[in-house]
Amino acid sequence: MRVRRVVTTRAGGASRPPYESFNLGDHVGDDEGDVYANRKRLATELGLAEDRLAWMEQVHGRTATVVDGTETKAAEATDALVTASPGVALVVLVADCVPLLMADPEAGVVAAVHAGRVGARIGVVPAAVAAMRDLGAEPARTEVLLGPAICGACYEVPADLAADVEKHVPGSACKTRRGTAGLDLRAGLYRQLAELGVGRIGVDPRCTAEDKTLFSYRRDGTTGRIAGITWLEAE
Repeated sequence: MRVRRVVTTRAGGASRPPYESFNLGDHVGDDEGDVYANRKRLATELGLAEDRLAWMEQVHGRTATVVDGTETKAAEATDALVTASPGVALVVLVADCVPLLMADPEAGVVAAVHAGRVGARIGVVPAAVAAMRDLGAEPARTEVLLGPAICGACYEVPADLAADVEKHVPGSACKTRRGTAGLDLRAGLYRQLAELGVGRIGVDPRCTAEDKTLFSYRRDGTTGRIAGITWLEAE
């Protein structure tokens, strides 16, 4: 089965500063009408009906929710969406956290995961892998894209916090370009995925804090959200 993956930028939308312009987050203080126009354009550009986009109320947790396209609102209090239903596009919103787009094409199962510092630490990625397995996916057949996120050179945190995350997600702790304690969540999650037996792992190297075509909470404070989207093409 063919898997589609898309990562948006901040260009081409209706939102006004400081959300300019293709903000897809409806929880950041942007005008509701502008966000609706952006989400409508997203569906149009993807060639999907608006009701085929599945959203989630991200809370930096580890809950993985299975959806089938019949839902009428965003999945509550969840940070991973999983589906085996073709044509249902799973959306993860970020502005520094790591978006993961996961798929087992043979089984016909996809997932979209929101992994920030807290979610990564408490195991949202293993939870998503487990939810995919429940639908017939196998880690060895699974492909994962780690999307744009803040890089370790930019993500400065207190040393004790870096050590704590490193304990739970080995490979995450690093030094920033200033020589201070930092976190490279993509590096840690890459290692975690490999240890879970995931067969193919790709990384989009863009740093949200450095690349001004992307939204970054660390860089800008009040700002919008880009999206990672994945779905199975209906045959």
